Amino acid sequence: MLTIRRAEDRGVAEFGWLSSRHTFSFGQYRNPRFDGYSDLLVINDDVVSPGQGFGRHGHRDMEIISYVLDGQLEHRDSLGNGSVMMHGDVQRMSAGTGVMHSEFNASESHCVHFYQIWIQPDRDGYPPSYEQTRLDPAALAGRLALIAAPAGEGAAVAIHQDARLHAGRFSAGARLTHALPARRRGYLQLARGSLTVNGLPLDEGDGLFIEDEARLDLESVQDSEVLLFDLR
Repeated sequence: MLTIRRAEDRGVAEFGWLSSRHTFSFGQYRNPRFDGYSDLLVINDDVVSPGQGFGRHGHRDMEIISYVLDGQLEHRDSLGNGSVMMHGDVQRMSAGTGVMHSEFNASESHCVHFYQIWIQPDRDGYPPSYEQTRLDPAALAGRLALIAAPAGEGAAVAIHQDARLHAGRFSAGARLTHALPARRRGYLQLARGSLTVNGLPLDEGDGLFIEDEARLDLESVQDSEVLLFDLR
């Protein structure tokens, strides 16, 4: 069963310096139909104005993944980590017993566009930790590459949950068949472009809930970038 979550139906937050779209309940947006999906609790599609950002604030007991689409995102945290992420970078912060951090647009002239993703860990109380890596463009071209998974599975970053995140970039006209594990759920987020999934048309920002499907047949209508979650 495939159920589309249209981009225009997501929650909206406009703060001048931040334009955000919420797939699931977050902040002042509350929708009991969309209070997360399995262990996936947050998918925020964020655009931050030049030189602006999220000031220092705290989290605990959450796996937080950032995936940059455009621009430069500067990260600082109480563990002593500091970095600037660009398109193709993926970051994982396990908040664990508690961490303070900030995320700012590192550019004074261009917006930064990124996805902020929260996944519930398999238990509370992990030591806080941080990981960031640059994805190989060749590994993402025309396929769905594993970029986040439980430790030991060879993904780009490790998370404390039985969940996996794939990413892929597809040229217009590209096709891909992706097998889905039995008795698992999925969620597909179209980060940019347009494509069809099992014949269903998706436009930029649309999402797709996936249940009881053996495979996904993707055909890219325009150049596209996709995030696919494999969930319990």
